[in-house]
Amino acid sequence: MIWYQYLSLGALAVFLIAMLWHFIRLIKEGKPKDLSTKSGNLPKAEVYAYTIAMMPNHKESAYLHLPSFTAGIFFHIGIFLSILLFFVFFFISPTLFPQWLQMVLALCIGICGLCGFGLFIKRMIVKKMRELSHLDDFLSNFFTTLFQFFTAIYLIAGSFAPIYYILVTILLLYIPMGKLKHMLYFFAARFHLGYFYGWRNSWPPQKNY
Repeated sequence: MIWYQYLSLGALAVFLIAMLWHFIRLIKEGKPKDLSTKSGNLPKAEVYAYTIAMMPNHKESAYLHLPSFTAGIFFHIGIFLSILLFFVFFFISPTLFPQWLQMVLALCIGICGLCGFGLFIKRMIVKKMRELSHLDDFLSNFFTTLFQFFTAIYLIAGSFAPIYYILVTILLLYIPMGKLKHMLYFFAARFHLGYFYGWRNSWPPQKNY
């Protein structure tokens, strides 16, 4: 391995320790304490919270913004794929991939990155979104979009390896401090929603079951 790969591994270690700390905090909080009388099915509610309730037609306003919702889905797919490749690159250099695989992966991740870039621009130019946004919102979008773009570039141009690994290092160190740590808190939030509405027999809606 080269120095910038060791640098990213060091950042990965810091990231894992920090996220473990966040996870321990969540565990210490325990399950929600509800004083009302239980009337629903919690397991069904939790399944609903992580599945059907995530669909745009079951959200407050996502169904009104389907292009942005779809772009967000592709953006997240690109993030997950880029993270997977980050680990793969430690074992197999992208230069050893078949050329067709390099191009397909780079194209897919590049498209996902463009979706993220589009959402970044929308956050900047749409007044309501801009007023609701903080610096962390912009930085999180910016870093994850760059991460995808440079993953795509690294797939087809190995000479960009130092820039790629330095960017990954910055991203890994930033995640536990900013909103990107929702990659962990998302699951806790959905669990609490399922618990709250399941306890009251509001989730899942009876018409769906």
